Amino acid sequence: MAQYTLKPDTSFTRELQEAGGENLKRCYQCATCAVACPFAPANAPYPRKEMVWASWGLKDKLMRDADLWLCHNCGNCSDLCPRGARPADTMAAARNMIYKELTEPSIVGKWMSKASGLPFLFFIPAVLWLVVWAIRASYKGHWFPRAADGRIVFGEIFYGDYTIDPIFMITFFGACFILYRGVRKLWSMFKPEGELLVIGPKKSWLCHLVAVLMDEVVTHRKFDDCEDGPITGKGAANRKFGHMVLVYSFAILAFVTAVVAAGHWGGKIIPAIEIHTPMPLTFPVKILANIGALLMLCGLAALTWRRLAQDRANHASGFYDWYLLSIIWLVAVTGILSQCFRLTDALKPAFVTYYFHLVFVWMLFAYLPWSKLGHFVYRTAALVYVRMYGRS
Repeated sequence: MAQYTLKPDTSFTRELQEAGGENLKRCYQCATCAVACPFAPANAPYPRKEMVWASWGLKDKLMRDADLWLCHNCGNCSDLCPRGARPADTMAAARNMIYKELTEPSIVGKWMSKASGLPFLFFIPAVLWLVVWAIRASYKGHWFPRAADGRIVFGEIFYGDYTIDPIFMITFFGACFILYRGVRKLWSMFKPEGELLVIGPKKSWLCHLVAVLMDEVVTHRKFDDCEDGPITGKGAANRKFGHMVLVYSFAILAFVTAVVAAGHWGGKIIPAIEIHTPMPLTFPVKILANIGALLMLCGLAALTWRRLAQDRANHASGFYDWYLLSIIWLVAVTGILSQCFRLTDALKPAFVTYYFHLVFVWMLFAYLPWSKLGHFVYRTAALVYVRMYGRS
């Protein structure tokens, strides 16, 4: 008979508890959590096995577990746990720990794991955009210049062609490359030695990706399935509305950014499609941008209210949760305020607010591979992986 020697990592268990799974040791393996989860498959239910591995310090098991990324964090398992072990928090803590080791440079992951790293995360973009501001101010002869016609134009300092556009293009595509490497590493971690039995007809990963995007992004159907899990006797706001509105707002603003970029750069070749910024409030693209900003505020408000209204006895909000919500709030508020200050001709507040807006937008995208926002990508990869082998 083959023998397998377990190699517990007690330091990993302690680190997991510090990362948000402090109630882990209360678990006595009753399996209520696995029954409570509406997504747990019968042949490999979770989060019971994850609670076992976490308690035993089996780091390698958790690191290679695709199910860890499939949790919607609805909290049914924590609400029904008779011991208050809060399995949902342990699952979230394990994912947060994997973020730190999944991508390089690992120092960013360490900064992202606790509030003490915030000064470092803020310092990098703050200095970057301050240097840009200083260089342009020395060229313009003023830190708060106006355009020739007297208007407030942010491009007078933060000129798109050789400051904003190249910096954010490098940042965005750099983050995409790091995410790509992280997904490849995660995928290789999921794959066991040998071959897996595929249940059902084989399809390409692209077909499964389209199906996942429809269920998880476009329709958010799975959120309803998650919220409609076992009856806990306690009312809980559905996370679907806030999450869906926030995702749609990002999609709208991404589309607006692409249109403006195409109009700006393409207009140099085809003058008919040229777009000048700042755009008038009545310009269709500007109207769409403001709609996206308002939707973002609505989505943020719904998600923040839901998190604040959670039962503290069964649910905890960690640093990763509040970091992401806070950064998106700061991006939205500074973006809207910078426009308001510009329209009311408040020169210095407009430029200062826009400077902070650039700082927070950079933080949102540059640190995406190590933040909870990266979960969107890694979870999609995990869903595609399990669907390729017959799970839905």
